Amino acid sequence: MNKHTPAAKTLPISRFPVPELKDMPPDIRERIEAVQEKAGFIPNVFLVLAHRPEEFRAFMAYHDTLMDKAEGLTKAEREMIVVATSAANQCQYCVIAHGAILRIRAKNPLVADQVAINYRKADITPRQRAMLDFAMKVALEAETVGEEDFKILRKQDFGEEDIWDIGAIAAFFALSNRMANLTAMRPNDEFYKMGR
Repeated sequence: MNKHTPAAKTLPISRFPVPELKDMPPDIRERIEAVQEKAGFIPNVFLVLAHRPEEFRAFMAYHDTLMDKAEGLTKAEREMIVVATSAANQCQYCVIAHGAILRIRAKNPLVADQVAINYRKADITPRQRAMLDFAMKVALEAETVGEEDFKILRKQDFGEEDIWDIGAIAAFFALSNRMANLTAMRPNDEFYKMGR
């Protein structure tokens, strides 16, 4: 690396081995190729997690179940949870990647940065703020969650299934954040420009 070469261009996307696309099981390769066709690039998370195919399948199945629901929370609200809790967990990959998705789903180029830095001052609704307060509690101090937390959410018209989803997304991405930090997963450069 010379003094004019950005360090990012020389760093690997994971500290663990990353399999070649051609060497992956057919179902995983097909899923990754479908994402590549839709997005125009392969998000590094797919390549990094493909290191362990069974875990890749389980991770993606739960991710899709939580994040692709049509009912309940909006897709933008689901991404808000990911961005806020990932910032609290200091997960660069998830803040950058899901921040890009949030900008697109919210149709707002500012909201992801606001939520990542301090959701309490972000341009979101009081209902969304209550949702993120609960998500943060689940992500950072789940042992303190109590009935009062549920009452606050019910006053904001969140149903029981919504509350489960808020908590499950925060908990699932706590796992994701830790795996991204464990592997030193690098965000793709493409994410930084999306939705701006």
